[in-house]
Amino acid sequence: MRDEVALSIFGNNVRDLRNKRQISQEKLAELSDLDRTYISSVERGQRNVSILNIIKIAEALNVNINSLFEGIGGCDE
Repeated sequence: MRDEVALSIFGNNVRDLRNKRQISQEKLAELSDLDRTYISSVERGQRNVSILNIIKIAEALNVNINSLFEGIGGCDE
């Protein structure tokens, strides 16, 4: 899978989960101790997110890390 596609799917998953929880990018940033512009760039698929930040985002969204990778090749098996 192309890198850009994987980043885009990951970002869409973050956005979808954030929207389901009805929280803003600003609130997610606060909960995850990350900057709002960072969250925005993740959701747009412009960031290759580190493992530690993936953990922060998952915890802030109160989801299993696997749900952030749904739809990315090799992660759905």
